[in-house]
Amino acid sequence: MKLDNNQQLEEIIHFSEELNTTQDLDLLLEKILLEARSFLNADAGSIQIKEGDELVFSHVQTDSMQRKLPPGQKLIYTTFRTRINKNSISGYAAITGEILNIMDAYKISGDSPYKFDPTNDKKSGYVTKSILTIPLKNNRNEILGVMQIINSLRTVEEGKGIDDGFEYVGSFDSRDEHLALHFASAASMILQRAQMTRDLILRMINMAELRDPKETGPHVNRVATLAIEIYERWAGRKNISPKEIDHNKDILRMSAMLHDVGKVGISDLILKKPGKLSPEEYEIMKSHTYIGAQLFKNKHSEFDEMATVVALNHHENWDGTGYPGYINLGTGLPEKTDGKGKPVPKKGEEIPIYGRIVALADVYDALSSRRVYKSAWTQDDVFNEIKILAGRKFDPELVEIFLENFDYFKSISSRYPDE
Repeated sequence: MKLDNNQQLEEIIHFSEELNTTQDLDLLLEKILLEARSFLNADAGSIQIKEGDELVFSHVQTDSMQRKLPPGQKLIYTTFRTRINKNSISGYAAITGEILNIMDAYKISGDSPYKFDPTNDKKSGYVTKSILTIPLKNNRNEILGVMQIINSLRTVEEGKGIDDGFEYVGSFDSRDEHLALHFASAASMILQRAQMTRDLILRMINMAELRDPKETGPHVNRVATLAIEIYERWAGRKNISPKEIDHNKDILRMSAMLHDVGKVGISDLILKKPGKLSPEEYEIMKSHTYIGAQLFKNKHSEFDEMATVVALNHHENWDGTGYPGYINLGTGLPEKTDGKGKPVPKKGEEIPIYGRIVALADVYDALSSRRVYKSAWTQDDVFNEIKILAGRKFDPELVEIFLENFDYFKSISSRYPDE
């Protein structure tokens, strides 16, 4: 049943309340786009975030192409940047702050200052027709980004000679514009808050990067995105409810970004040593796990709890050869010791699932990325290495999930390229 205007506005208010419970920026953008397409009954869409004088295509969704994939697989897409100018549809909306309603992307008037770029259509085989482009603004009327809703799906009414419920691609009307503006206004305020949260996390990462150049914003974003994608598939196997999965993904993504923040407590002489660490230096390096966990020991939220778990456990190994093992966060002393008085490492399912997930995501990105001391491994070599480490370093079930979805996980790297 189609909702009337008042019902739709009530739904927007209700959804805004739900959005306020999401803290992570990327997950929030994904939800905003998904819900906007649902309200407007559209097949596809994208969100482009303003960074300097560019728009970054950060989230893309296309239902008709997603349905062609096997169950459980996700649509692979890459992000890209475009300079903001009036020649593009998104750029025009970003500069003018105006909503644009285009009935047919391939029939834009030659007098129009903006043109449609069919490059992506040609690559994907998709056909873009109707486009509703909405600027996202903060409370100072500054542009945060642009949301595009693509291909309005209209339903043929009963009794028209065609089966009831038949959908076709139509155009957006003035009612859709009105609804989209209300939705964008509500979403923009929440988006601004999420950007502030992300900025605070990245400032913490920047502090760690000053100490250890490997801890960059792109690296932690890749690790965090990989972590939530692995978790989502693992949780689906365990029949965890979609609501709980969404909630945990939100907290896990932020926690995974801070997995190595404890390196701020390690001496530069060790962090930046060009050669191999001595056994004594390696012992000090290992302490970054519980130093990071101690940053969140005054637990005021679920985020503090999960960040503690991730920081402390992401170097534990499935076979019990990792570190730091059973450590008292208050004292830094072992809670369980072996015959030599050293902490007993955790093994198998003693390691919390979030630590096991981030361990896999972190190693994958480290192997796949170029560093000053090594070249990036080929994806075939990375695939084989992770397969070999199943049951040794990594949870075998997580490795199975990872290898089954390897092509999709590879695509995540392109969303957060090294600068």
